[in-house]
Amino acid sequence: MQYYSTNGQSPKVGLQEAVVHGLASDRGLFMPEIIPTIPKAFFKNISEMTLQEIAYVVANTLFGQDVESETLKNIVYDTLNFDIPLVHVDENRYSLELFHGPTLAFKDVGARFMARLLGYFNQKDGKDVVNVLVATSGDTGSAVANGFLNVPGVKVYVLYPKGKVSKIQEAQFTTLGANITALEVNGTFDDCQALVKSAFMDKELNEKMQLTSANSINVARFLPQMFYYFYAYAQLAKMGKPLDKIVVSVPSGNFGNITAGLIGKRMGLPISRFIAANNKNDIVYQYLNTGVYSPRPSIATIANAMDVGDPSNFARILDLYQNSHSKISSEISGFTYTDEQIAETLADTYKKTGYLLDPHGAVGYRSLLEGLKPDEIGVFLETAHPAKFKETVELIINAKVSIPAKLAAFMKGTKSTIKMTTSFNAFKKFLMNE
Repeated sequence: MQYYSTNGQSPKVGLQEAVVHGLASDRGLFMPEIIPTIPKAFFKNISEMTLQEIAYVVANTLFGQDVESETLKNIVYDTLNFDIPLVHVDENRYSLELFHGPTLAFKDVGARFMARLLGYFNQKDGKDVVNVLVATSGDTGSAVANGFLNVPGVKVYVLYPKGKVSKIQEAQFTTLGANITALEVNGTFDDCQALVKSAFMDKELNEKMQLTSANSINVARFLPQMFYYFYAYAQLAKMGKPLDKIVVSVPSGNFGNITAGLIGKRMGLPISRFIAANNKNDIVYQYLNTGVYSPRPSIATIANAMDVGDPSNFARILDLYQNSHSKISSEISGFTYTDEQIAETLADTYKKTGYLLDPHGAVGYRSLLEGLKPDEIGVFLETAHPAKFKETVELIINAKVSIPAKLAAFMKGTKSTIKMTTSFNAFKKFLMNE
């Protein structure tokens, strides 16, 4: 399979080069040249298949030309050694719980898959150390850091905005040591992402060290996220639910998650439509309503992993729909909510149903409350365990939130970070001296 750049100014590359380099030479994002279709017969038996079996079929359809079958199967099965259950909340609305992995966040899927795939490519070619740069607004850092922890031949640098991630999220990538370095940037997530992008484009830096990204700009990070969309469909099928009007609400920050779902639909997954659920960082919501895309500095909210003012993956959505606003808005609708509305939804849902949302899931769930038609089945992505936002959630529901053992273990570690400004020259100097 060949991968092209969304900017159209760089040569097509194979999967390995797309994964290792992360970003195309023209600063565009890589996209698969062909989006293959999965035979309809697959969906007739999907309700009887496990998550790992489903994911392998999807992965083999996408990556089978580039990775030997048994190796790919091992990567998929090792990545997905936990469940992703679909849980009924109320009426025709279901939560796809993506927080049962090692760091209790949806990004475990893409991060673990990419770590294993990159490790395979690195080992196969006997390459020098690969340096992974990742900007995080919350869960990406912990998922990537833990996914790559102690992977031979890989160093990881996590850039995060000082004071803008939860204490538990921070502990998950600042206490690991080994091949993981945390950089505490005195700025926003957008500043962190700008540093990473600038590093990829710096000739001198790239001549000195092999750089790649583990953000959702990397095809090996965002494409595997489609696995759980197929699994959600399988679980609805197993429940005997109608399958012709499924709506998926996706809490959206950098838009990699919803892009994976859209590509899954292109591959044949029968999803009727998608909802892009936003906090006050509503750039794409405004685009859906006006056709004008106007990025701006991000705003801090209680759904911090969605605090993105210029979503990288929106370039992929534009590419997927040939820059057609009418085509995009025909398959994606949008909602946007304030912190007060998010808190209200979280508290009301807990009181009425007993189901505890995290702030991001609350955005997705409220979008279904307002945007789902009576004859539709709604699935929202519960992207992280509410305990990752313990202080915020406890204040909202006025009750204690227990911390799972996996999270408690991270809190016992010692924080170790390197302070960093938003200056690219300072960041480059640090990397050059590593």
